[in-house]
Amino acid sequence: MLRGLATVSFYAADVKAARAWYEDLLGIEAYYAVPSAEDPAYVEFRFGDFQCELGIIDAKYATHQVTTGPAGAVVYWHVDDLEAELQHLLAHGATLQDPITERGNNTGFRTAAVVDPFGNLIGIMNNPHYLEILEDLKTA
Repeated sequence: MLRGLATVSFYAADVKAARAWYEDLLGIEAYYAVPSAEDPAYVEFRFGDFQCELGIIDAKYATHQVTTGPAGAVVYWHVDDLEAELQHLLAHGATLQDPITERGNNTGFRTAAVVDPFGNLIGIMNNPHYLEILEDLKTA
């Protein structure tokens, strides 16, 4: 049974540049790098309510073709202010893939997606279900 998002892995031809970009975007440093921080083939970040992991892997280790254009599945990260986070991503050099879109009949689900400078898709969304789960965990 699938239990929950554990790690999202992105690929980049320049892991050091990707690490720097995500450190600036997230406002935190990668906590893990192998084989070394100076010459990483993989770096990892933990952030958010559940300390989700985001790994950046050297593209040479990909088992599929890695391009500089949008590719892969879209993982949507919950954000409280969709407009502000979309502007934050764009200001950091991401490009718009999908504009803010209402999902459902005024249910509060809204999404947008961007492409990072390394070709990875980043989805963001307002997700009332995420907030309900978080609230339930607080009261449990």
